[in-house]
Parts: sequence; structure tokens; C-alpha cells
Amino acid sequence: MKKRTVILLGICGVLLTMGILAALALRYYRVTTVYVEGNIHYSNEEIMDMVMTGTLGDNSLYLALKYKNKGVDSIPFVQRMDVDILSPDTIKITIYEKAMAGYIEYLGRYMYFDKDGIIVEASDQKTSGIPQVTGLSFGYVIMHEKLPVENPEIFEDILDITQLLNKYGVQADKIRFDKAMHKTLYFGEARVSLGSNENIGEKIMKLKGILPELEGKKGMLRMDNYSEEMQNVTFELDAE
Repeated sequence: MKKRTVILLGICGVLLTMGILAALALRYYRVTTVYVEGNIHYSNEEIMDMVMTGTLGDNSLYLALKYKNKGVDSIPFVQRMDVDILSPDTIKITIYEKAMAGYIEYLGRYMYFDKDGIIVEASDQKTSGIPQVTGLSFGYVIMHEKLPVENPEIFEDILDITQLLNKYGVQADKIRFDKAMHKTLYFGEARVSLGSNENIGEKIMKLKGILPELEGKKGMLRMDNYSEEMQNVTFELDAE
């Protein structure tokens, strides 16, 4: 009997200690400051609302364990996220977004695809910074599968041009391909004909300096034959 009493007292002591430690952890590790990085499609406030949910949503220890190297299926455009504790009351949320090369419109929705042409997200909303791609021929779209275009090599072209646009800080609204895979960029009502891939890097670099002059204009900038040797470009205003 005496031995059993000692054991029970020992268990009660352990439980009491655990309870005190848990209470201290809840109080001491309560989040008051949050830093967010890596987010493009969502604001800092939106990310915080998504991450800091539930009863322990303001506890840094709980959040760090919950999201450590964890994939995220419930948040569109987000591949995974990490929560790091900078101090007991301060955390950093790092967002790793899905890499997207462009989007197409299909059945009233915007279907976003990656560099390999695989559909990674569908949304009712357009996302700034990602160009629409037109001129692709396909009969159907299946989530998480490659877009069934006639010429799969076109995705290499899309990747090349989007990387160049990002490199030079140029943001196009739309990229249109014709049957010869010649490219036209859209910036509002101004269009830029780039032609083939020949000298494409030089064309985009030159375009960056020209774009401010196109603001508010409606017409076509011809850069099809632009090169280091032939640097002349022409702008054709649309007929009223």
C-alpha cells in the first residue's frame, strides 16, 4: 500500500511538472512578431492567416513542428513552407511557391503550368507576374499532367523567354505563338513582334529600354530582325 502511494505521488508529481512546463511554453512561446519571405501571390497578412490557425496557432514551438519541411496541398501556388523560431516570441515563415512559366484560359478558368508544361494549379483569379500564353493547340486539360500540345518543344521556348523577361525585369501580359513558333509579346495595347529565337537575348535587352516609350500607345513594335548589326526597330500604330 505504501509503495503504491509513493508511485501515485510520483506520477502526480510528473504530471504536475509537465503541466507547469506546458503552461510556461504556451506563455513564453507566444508569437508577437512574424516575418514572411518568399511570398509573391499572397500578402504577408494572408500567409499569417493561413499558417497561424487553430488553438495553438500563436505558439512558435507548435508552428515550427507543424510546418517543418512540410508540403502544402491546401494552399494554391504554394509547394511547401517552413516556420523558424528566431526567438520565443518571433518566427519567420518561408514560402516556397510552385514554379510557373505561364497560364492558359480553359473553360473559364486560368490553368497555370510549369516549365515542363505540367498543369500545377487552376484558379478563378489571374496572378500578376505570370504571362498568359496563347497560340497553343490542345484538346483537353488534366490537372498535374502535361498540356497535350502538338509541339512539346514549345515549352522550352516559353521557359527561355520567361527567364529572359525575368532577367531584364520585363513583365509581359501575354505571349502569343504562331504556327512557326514566332513570338509576340503584349503590354497593354502595345505589341512587340520578336519573331524567331534568333538574337532573342539582345531583343529583350533592347526592349527593356524601349518599353517606357510604348506606354499608352496602341500598335506593333517590329523587332523580328533585330541584331547587334541591325539595330533598327519600327513601331506601327494601329489604324483608328
